[in-house]
Amino acid sequence: MATRFFVPDQVIEAIGKHGVTTMFGIPIMFLLMSMSERFDSGDFSSIRVMIAGGAPVPVPLIEKYQEKGVVFSQAYGLTETAPAVTGLPEDDAIRKRGSAGRPFFHVDVKIFGEDDKELSQGEMGEIVVKGPNVFKEYWNMPEETAETLRGGWFHTGDMGRFDEEGYLWIVDRKKDMIISGGENIYPAEVEDAIHAHPKVADVGVVGMHDTKWGESPLAVVVVIPGEELTADEIIAFARERLAGFKTPKQVIFADELPRTSTGKILKKDLRAMYVEGGDRSLVDRSDKEIGG
Repeated sequence: MATRFFVPDQVIEAIGKHGVTTMFGIPIMFLLMSMSERFDSGDFSSIRVMIAGGAPVPVPLIEKYQEKGVVFSQAYGLTETAPAVTGLPEDDAIRKRGSAGRPFFHVDVKIFGEDDKELSQGEMGEIVVKGPNVFKEYWNMPEETAETLRGGWFHTGDMGRFDEEGYLWIVDRKKDMIISGGENIYPAEVEDAIHAHPKVADVGVVGMHDTKWGESPLAVVVVIPGEELTADEIIAFARERLAGFKTPKQVIFADELPRTSTGKILKKDLRAMYVEGGDRSLVDRSDKEIGG
């Protein structure tokens, strides 16, 4: 079976029909497959491992595949690193679900603070990479090259931490971090919490202007077709799983989220649509405190 475009139903059918053993995809592909009416009845028994890359994968989505007996692994890489940086071994796919794994043998990976000094194990900072796979320069962009490769390390712009076993956990893009009342909020953590709601198909979180706290989280939610959900339900659900300052103060419902060709949510587009050029009433309703 050959298809020109990605069609979730056809992919699920092909897995069972052809006994597919390994599948690599981007998170949105696995998300759309999980939303298909054929997902529950689909035959995944031949699958040895499914590997996701290109963007962080919500833990609830990983668990949905694991409930079908599928080993779901992740890898981390960038265009500038050709592309592999870390990978999660199949044996640790369940125990370390949500982790991007450990660095490959030819790559050095560290976590740097704002001063470009290495942080201790467990501390959150920017992921930096060094190795023969790292690119030489950006074409005709000497200033950007010098900034990105300062100190001989490629600064990825991704935030993460190493756990006590040396596994890398990616939190979010540095530029997407929300600072609310001096506290750092990583949208991916908030998205993970909301993704766990059984009626949520997709979610993107960005910072909105807050006259009291500077910024606060705004969640743009896609509801599973045929289901109904209110903003208050989402906020209450998130509050049970997050600290008060991380809980979204506003929720907007959309039919879909803007994404790149590799499935990453276009946060700048969300901000442009709903914060910078969107309904300003959403921005001004920020005096409602959320405790916790």
